[in-house]
Amino acid sequence: MTAQTEVLDGAPAAERSGLAKPSVASRIAGAAGGGFLRIFLIMVGLLWLAPTVGLLLASLRTPEDTADSGWWNLIGEPSQITFDSYSKLLDNSQITDSLWNTLIITVPATLLVVVVGSLAGYAFAWMDFPGRDWWFLGVVGLLVVPVQVALLPIARLFGDLGIFGSVFGVVLFHTGFGLPFAVFLLRNFFAEIPRELLEAARLDGAGELRLFFRVVMPLGGPAIASLGIFQFLWVWNDMLVSLIFADPGNQPVTVALQTQVRQFGNNIDVLAPGAFISMVIPLAVFFAFQRQFVTGVMAGAVK
Repeated sequence: MTAQTEVLDGAPAAERSGLAKPSVASRIAGAAGGGFLRIFLIMVGLLWLAPTVGLLLASLRTPEDTADSGWWNLIGEPSQITFDSYSKLLDNSQITDSLWNTLIITVPATLLVVVVGSLAGYAFAWMDFPGRDWWFLGVVGLLVVPVQVALLPIARLFGDLGIFGSVFGVVLFHTGFGLPFAVFLLRNFFAEIPRELLEAARLDGAGELRLFFRVVMPLGGPAIASLGIFQFLWVWNDMLVSLIFADPGNQPVTVALQTQVRQFGNNIDVLAPGAFISMVIPLAVFFAFQRQFVTGVMAGAVK
């Protein structure tokens, strides 16, 4: 008995516990999942941020310095930093008006999609009406319709209605193409709400609207925030729809910057700060709601 105990005491921990000794491949995988993987991800993140940092540094240089050397020279020569490009940008009425137009287009298009998509998602999830499943299949089918297919027909329709070239027409187009995804996302999220919770609210006398605003909307906050971020980024960064449906006086910043492209060296003082500002605003929106965004994207992934 004593000899057997001595043998067991001298054996490796894995053998004493009855577990097999880890293989070489598993040890390599475990090591890769530690510090090496973190270092690799940090390097990828830095490379991913390099264009953004380059755009910021280029916007802080004069056109002459940009023509003479690359933006990375600003790191070693901080005396080149100047805010003249941003001053010129604020004095450019075409760019400032386009930034305002972008907000006028993006905010209503986002709010309309969130509100209408939430109501429709709740109806498809918890209300019974004739042809509900068929209507939902039709909405899902609209997800595969590319924007380019609808440009000419909707342009003719807007022309007949007298809204072609207006901000309202651009907002209406973005709302129409954003609703299928909104309804699909929110319907699936709302369907995960326990039925007992809704039945208890109905027994307390809550109607459908009160049930929607008091119970469903608070529980669906993460999914609604995710939808709002998706829609905001899509509309803010859009150029194709605005290029076709917006008049020159209603064009957003993406179209305004595109019209500034002549010879790169001659208007870098407008393009660089304008592009950086147009990129910073949606980034700020994303980081402001990133927690709700991650929660909404992961909702339903684990039961």
